[in-house]
Amino acid sequence: MDNLSQRTAEILSNKIRVEQVYMPGDKLPNENVLSEELGVSRTTLREAIRTLVSEGLLVVRRGLGTFVNETLDQYAEGSVNMDDVLAMKVTLKDLYEARMIIEPAAAALAASRASDEEIDEILRLGDVVQTEIKRHPKGDKRIQSETDFHGAIMRASHNDFLIQFIPVLTETIEKTFALDENLEIIAEDAYKDHIMIMNFLKRRDSEGLRSAVLIHLHHATYNEEL
Repeated sequence: MDNLSQRTAEILSNKIRVEQVYMPGDKLPNENVLSEELGVSRTTLREAIRTLVSEGLLVVRRGLGTFVNETLDQYAEGSVNMDDVLAMKVTLKDLYEARMIIEPAAAALAASRASDEEIDEILRLGDVVQTEIKRHPKGDKRIQSETDFHGAIMRASHNDFLIQFIPVLTETIEKTFALDENLEIIAEDAYKDHIMIMNFLKRRDSEGLRSAVLIHLHHATYNEEL
């Protein structure tokens, strides 16, 4: 992280811990307002917020905003609480295990059940993911594009029970980025894995797609050191 992002994280942390401008449970101002208040770009602010999320000081709730962690007193000043990092890894490991059980099977169904239009849309979403990985592998658009791509495959299974699993998929992706470990390596593997996934989907190869999705998930758990 560059020095400006680090200083911004420290200033924002001070506003929460020392000045108590923002209290546990409070929602931070929107990105435009907060970046202007701190005198930094939105990109710098996002990096600072990502740091404070990884330290447990802030929590990002998709669609709602960024909040001060309600359990702020559990975190040591200026440092990452390793117990909480380990707890998050345990949760993330469980989520990935659930995905490895369910998602490859859903993908196999999608290969045989998806309409041509659905496959075209999944491939379009796959191209979006690939573009975002190259453009900004840690960016919010990358996170959303991953959710859209994998969620579309789940929906194409045409199994109502499996479709209900999409929020678990979304949570896994969000927690992976919140943990902020080895994201560059994960992005490199994901780019290659997505090509494999899309190729098997184009061919409607159910077993090939099942294996490709499983490999993709194994790569993520290995790179996250879960």
